[in-house]
Amino acid sequence: MITVTPHARDLIAAAIAEEQQDAPLGLWIEVTGAPDASFHYDVYLQEVSAADPEDERIVLDGIVLVIPASSREALRGATVDAGPEGDLVIDNPNVPRGAEPLPDFGPEALTNDLARRVDAILQEQINPAIAAHGGYAELVGVVDEVAYVLMGGGCQGCGLAAVTLSQGIAVAIRDALPEIRDVVDVTNHAAGNNPYYQPQKK
Repeated sequence: MITVTPHARDLIAAAIAEEQQDAPLGLWIEVTGAPDASFHYDVYLQEVSAADPEDERIVLDGIVLVIPASSREALRGATVDAGPEGDLVIDNPNVPRGAEPLPDFGPEALTNDLARRVDAILQEQINPAIAAHGGYAELVGVVDEVAYVLMGGGCQGCGLAAVTLSQGIAVAIRDALPEIRDVVDVTNHAAGNNPYYQPQKK
């Protein structure tokens, strides 16, 4: 799932050797977020025994790479190489959800049969439920079996908007319409003025 160049392997092996610990160490590569529409990473050495069973373990020339389960899809197809200053550089072909360019929404994106059925779910099931929080969800369009949704009112900028989408809106749509393969939030949450729930301070 991930490629490590020979130069990068040499750097990793040298770093592990410098630690001189009895317990086997592995290199962990973890996606920590995407605050600017690009993935940010945490790369560190840790005992291999600390890996969870769901984590991906990759053994290369005696070197163990650990990819946490939460980062596996985001790192699929990535390449780890040695940088010009003796550091590790990650070349990742993936982009964070929401950073992909949006399709062109023609009139048919809202008028095709699948779009009408998705909109009915939003109006009849979703909006009555989230109206109590001052929010609403609006269909932007359905293109290639992907539903694009705009969240407004109290949902715009809400710290729980991602939960509302993934555990509420997306579940309801997919349960009723299994042919929908993804539900994408196209909301500019940074512009939200008065969310019902304030984002957590970090």
